[in-house]
Amino acid sequence: MRWLNEPPIKLVAFDVDGVLTDGRIHYLSSGAAMLSFHVHDGAAIKRLLHNGIEVALVTGRESPMVTERARELGIRHVFQRVEDKLEALQGLAADLSLRAEECAYVGDDWPDLEVLGWVGLPIAPADAQPEARAAAEIVTDSAGGRGVAAEICRLLLEPHEP
Repeated sequence: MRWLNEPPIKLVAFDVDGVLTDGRIHYLSSGAAMLSFHVHDGAAIKRLLHNGIEVALVTGRESPMVTERARELGIRHVFQRVEDKLEALQGLAADLSLRAEECAYVGDDWPDLEVLGWVGLPIAPADAQPEARAAAEIVTDSAGGRGVAAEICRLLLEPHEP
């Protein structure tokens, strides 16, 4: 048996919209936005953290729902309203003394392409934009907001047949 996690991935960073959510933004009549997160992804993120893998959220938007979800799950590295996702992730990797090969990133769209090209393990959801899927080493079976983090957790932590 082998582990997908060779060399070891020590940080998994997720885009939010289209990865941890289905990419749709619902606006209430009050003007507030609403996002939906999958409970399986939350359990998986906690499992990654429990197994010593750092988790980060890197998103171009800012949302109190993202802040709250990160707090619930114990995610310490949250970057919102990010214009340069690569710069943000490279800065975090440097702060954690990690090399690119030790980082995974999950992205679904144009703003994620540079990061997908930099990390050691680039990942895209099944319904990501074609360019993101082409840049990914792994394309999940799951669509955004439908268990992407849970699938990645299994890939990183559970043994697989060669």
